[in-house]
Amino acid sequence: MSADGSFTDTLSTDKSSYVIFDGKNPVFIYVEPGYNLNVTYDVKDFENTITFSGEGAQVNTYLLEKNKNEKALIGNRFEVYKLNEADFKAKYKAIKASSDSLLETFKGIPEDFKVLEKRDLNYNYLARLNEYEPYHKYVTKNDDFKVSDSFLKELEGIDYQNGEDYFFSENFKLLLTSHYRKQAEALAKKEGIANDIAFIKTISNIENEKIKNDVLFVFANTSMSYSKDVDSFYKLYSDNSNNDKNNAIIKEKYDKLTGLSKGKPSPKFVDYRNHAGGTTSLDDLKGKYTYIDVWATWCGPCIREIPALKKVEADYHNKNIQFVSVSIDKEKDFETWKTMVNEKELGGVQLFADNDWNSKFVKDYEIQGIPRFILIDPNGNIVSSNAPRPSDPALRDLFEELNI
Repeated sequence: MSADGSFTDTLSTDKSSYVIFDGKNPVFIYVEPGYNLNVTYDVKDFENTITFSGEGAQVNTYLLEKNKNEKALIGNRFEVYKLNEADFKAKYKAIKASSDSLLETFKGIPEDFKVLEKRDLNYNYLARLNEYEPYHKYVTKNDDFKVSDSFLKELEGIDYQNGEDYFFSENFKLLLTSHYRKQAEALAKKEGIANDIAFIKTISNIENEKIKNDVLFVFANTSMSYSKDVDSFYKLYSDNSNNDKNNAIIKEKYDKLTGLSKGKPSPKFVDYRNHAGGTTSLDDLKGKYTYIDVWATWCGPCIREIPALKKVEADYHNKNIQFVSVSIDKEKDFETWKTMVNEKELGGVQLFADNDWNSKFVKDYEIQGIPRFILIDPNGNIVSSNAPRPSDPALRDLFEELNI
């Protein structure tokens, strides 16, 4: 990095793809093999100062304008999902028409990109229709809401075997994943099997080998650590994936997960800062069962578990169990964490991890999403590396089985 803050980097890719640039100010950037793209912006005014130059600049300038335009037309997304079916569909048809017009009139965009982008604009419209029902339920607090039979009619023409669109369009991927998840839910119900196993069985029937391998890999990479039956999950994945590079990665993950099975020694954490003062290591907690909540102050689902966690803590007070919460907030948010612990009157042992997501304890447990709950026995061995949440009645059932 130069003194003025500029730097260069090389991204290896054998196909066109999108990357997310700067986690604090997320924007999608499109790259192709051979691109020499320069990105300039002021960190204090990112949205209004970002510019592109070099090969690929016109495509990325278009994408930036498209996203700004869509953001302005949408307005308050929360309010948009409150609209009735007809108004919601009309809103997104208008957004699609505006984006189509921008694409047609924007100068300097390669024709092959324009063809793919035209289809992606349609997938964006369809993806928003597809997510309308669950979001409308949420914002209107109407759990009984169902879209009309005709609302999703336009999705029926999607060719889910289209590899070109799959690897170009994130919206296509969303639609494809939703399509096969619905099939998997029906299969799980019919055969009485776990949802993750049903999903692998379902996507294994995808005819396009490249799509199938990628969906299998993404799902295994993000979900295998949460499976109740890792062995069956891995076998089913291995039987259906024929991508050697992907398979090596998933094999390594599987080998790590087998070390997290019941009865195995738990991975350790050492000298995590304790809200009550000093530091605490996992070995300090031996002698009782230890229920660990891995969370962060910015995590909505984590916060929603707090009332249930408090209730469980109260009900098992003076029992042979202790409750430990490990924050994986970034170091800059240490004071935010301390404040939230005080304001929400969080009980149990409140600890702050040493390196947020990159903490060895987090990596050793293959934690890729939070909240994550772990139960360890009095000897420091794993009872469950993916224990039920406090709001799940199965947690109390587990405690009863252990005579806690």
